[in-house]
Amino acid sequence: MDLANTLSQEGESKGGVLAHLERLETRSRKKFEEPQGAQTVETALGSKIHRLRSLRDKLRAEVKRHRARVEGSVEPDQTLQVSEQVLERKREDIKAILQAYRFTGLSGKLTSRGVCVCIQTAFEGNLLDSYFVDLVIQKPLRIHHHSIPVFIPLEEISAKYLQTNIQHFLFSLCEHLNAYSGRKYQADQLQSDFAAFLAGPLQRNSLCNLLSFTYKTEPRGQAFPFCARLLYKDLTVTLPTDVTVTYQGMDSLSPSWEEQRASHEHLLCTKPLHQVFALFARREERLDLSLVY
Repeated sequence: MDLANTLSQEGESKGGVLAHLERLETRSRKKFEEPQGAQTVETALGSKIHRLRSLRDKLRAEVKRHRARVEGSVEPDQTLQVSEQVLERKREDIKAILQAYRFTGLSGKLTSRGVCVCIQTAFEGNLLDSYFVDLVIQKPLRIHHHSIPVFIPLEEISAKYLQTNIQHFLFSLCEHLNAYSGRKYQADQLQSDFAAFLAGPLQRNSLCNLLSFTYKTEPRGQAFPFCARLLYKDLTVTLPTDVTVTYQGMDSLSPSWEEQRASHEHLLCTKPLHQVFALFARREERLDLSLVY
């Protein structure tokens, strides 16, 4: 009986030890497997994130390519349409300018390239030379052909105003051409209508902004002549900016001759050249009449 109990206790004791050892082994195995499982999950999540980022980059690249194709197919048409609208506005602006200035010697007509502008110059109500400028209305605006004299600063005027203000371009060109024609007209009138007052040839440059001549106030008189030099520094004016009158043949002048010389300078500064000599001619006529009576 005692032996049976002893064997039973020993069996239970061994069974208890074995079970305890099994529990310890199971617990140890769980502790070892948990970090491996977490590492496996982390690796799987990292791979998934990498795949999603790659997919995002591919989608972004595809969107950019699609946008570029769309812009490439639409933008030229839009640019062309905007450019045509700008050029059409320029045509309308030029037409409006020509209509506004039709009474000032500026006229024109539309051409296949743009517009041909005609500038009719005048001085004191006398129609003088006319010039034309053939403009090509495109971007940028350009001059196709023209008849402007080479000494008129057309390139300078174009560089300043042609691309930014077509109205100012035409106005400035008209101003230069009318001033040149006015100066030339005065010099021509002096040579043709008052040649008797000249004691020598009239000297002038191509722009007619520098004139020099020798003259007498009495065509049939024997008095020493005056020498005049007229300078037009401003190319847009018809009256000289600098006038010098000297008396030829005498070192010093009497008060009366000095007064006459000064009055000539004043007249030449304030009146057109041919009008000054018209005054001299009327004085000569009055002098002739006083001699008759």
